Amino acid sequence: MKLRIAAIGRIRSGPERELVDDYISRCSVAGRAIGLGPLTETQIDNRSLKTQTDESRALAESLGGDIKFVLLDERGKAFKSPDLARKLGQWRDGGCREVVFCIGGADGHDREALPAPDLMLAFGPAVWPHKLVRVMLAEQIYRAVSILAGTPYHRE
Repeated sequence: MKLRIAAIGRIRSGPERELVDDYISRCSVAGRAIGLGPLTETQIDNRSLKTQTDESRALAESLGGDIKFVLLDERGKAFKSPDLARKLGQWRDGGCREVVFCIGGADGHDREALPAPDLMLAFGPAVWPHKLVRVMLAEQIYRAVSILAGTPYHRE
């Protein structure tokens, strides 16, 4: 099952870019043997997008078909890492071809411009900078894959 992060905006070179790239690489390697990955990233250039609705439409257009759609939103559910791993495992075992995790722009999402999500995910009630959300998401996807692969990365 392919995994993808689709995000409004670009992360240029710097520490956040290095961290995201590192977790993407780790995830793709760890998931290969268990049918997860590769993990990829779609960065949607928002310079020509004027409104929250434009951004959400651009995200929707990037999704493709036959996917599970995970929307990152402060009103979503905060999952423990093993629970997120179980959810990804269920989707993989159920025959899902791809899971797309979507991060909106600075003003969030226009929910009416997006399809209904299969899951709304939050990193707690706080609002986080988008660069950090992308790093945290890439790490949590890697952690979930590591849990499913039985590696010692995650410790409880």
